[in-house]
Amino acid sequence: MPDLDIAEVARRAAVPASTLRYYEERGLIASTGRRGLRRQFDPGVLERLALIALGRSAGFSLDEIARMFAPDGQPRIDRRMLADKADELDRTIRELGVLSESLRHAAVCPAPTHLECPTFRRLLRSAARGAAVSPAGAPAAPRGTGRRTPRRA
Repeated sequence: MPDLDIAEVARRAAVPASTLRYYEERGLIASTGRRGLRRQFDPGVLERLALIALGRSAGFSLDEIARMFAPDGQPRIDRRMLADKADELDRTIRELGVLSESLRHAAVCPAPTHLECPTFRRLLRSAARGAAVSPAGAPAAPRGTGRRTPRRA
């Protein structure tokens, strides 16, 4: 298959050409040359861009993603790093679930004002500390347990 023009790569990968130039500058991808003023890429760059997109979606930094490729450009993904990121995502999901429950409680709380609602006040205190709490006021499930805090009004 012939090399792809930067515009074609951008279209197929659904990323702006400026992103492709930036990724090339960062060493994440490499062009094979130029045709006129336009960069050309091997069709395999599309798979590499898909891996980069997956890494970005999972929350990896570009530096972390760059380390996922061997010097020859082949993927070399550290399984421990993947497991650690999955654990981090699980913690974030639990924390967001607790926050969602707290907000839902505050939305239907019978207290005359939100500031008179004990659950909402705990939510405010928690936000000031930077930690999620359940509507019952207990801390979010300990990291790594997968246990959710019971919901109480």
